[in-house]
Amino acid sequence: MTSAPQKRISILLVDDHPVVRQGYRRVLDHQDDFCVVAEADSAMDAYGAFKAHGPDVVVMDISMPGASGLEAIRNIRARDAAARILVFSMHGEAMQVKAAFNAGASGYVTKSSEPAVLLRAIRSVARGERALSDDVAQALAEESLDPQRSKLDQLGEREIEILRQLASGATTDEIAANLNLSTKTVQNYHYLIRSKTGLKTDALLVRLAVEAGLADL
Repeated sequence: MTSAPQKRISILLVDDHPVVRQGYRRVLDHQDDFCVVAEADSAMDAYGAFKAHGPDVVVMDISMPGASGLEAIRNIRARDAAARILVFSMHGEAMQVKAAFNAGASGYVTKSSEPAVLLRAIRSVARGERALSDDVAQALAEESLDPQRSKLDQLGEREIEILRQLASGATTDEIAANLNLSTKTVQNYHYLIRSKTGLKTDALLVRLAVEAGLADL
């Protein structure tokens, strides 16, 4: 009597760089228990692909033009509270990691990790477990021991997303369009960000975002 074939883990791969997606898809497709069912290159496309395919695991970069992966995570989890999303990013700063988990991520692995780390994390997330690469775990541990807690700790994930876009040069109208918000709502968030951080100018906000790894100069 033969045993039933193992169910493969269906994966949605989200990254705005086609070459990066192709490289990691080759790695994933070589695993007998994985099946990449769709790819996406933006937060909007990620949400559409999730609706269309219902993958077991979403492997998501959070640094994308327009709305970031944080917004995609928020939208996907709003549709399906049981969605399992593994962030796969070049940024491993504690603030970024906490923002991803606050938005609804199930795991976080940096792109500097060995491929085997990513593969183990996908399997862990598929089982309903939380997964972190070692460098991310270390960043969180070091941040928790820092007496000078980041000003960004006081911001919610929506405020962090707006700060990221602001620091990347987006206008208020562009941020509103990216996040499907009114201009007035974005302005209100902008005011709250300044109030919570104690920073009165956009130049200081941009500097804070760059130091936290949210944006590049």
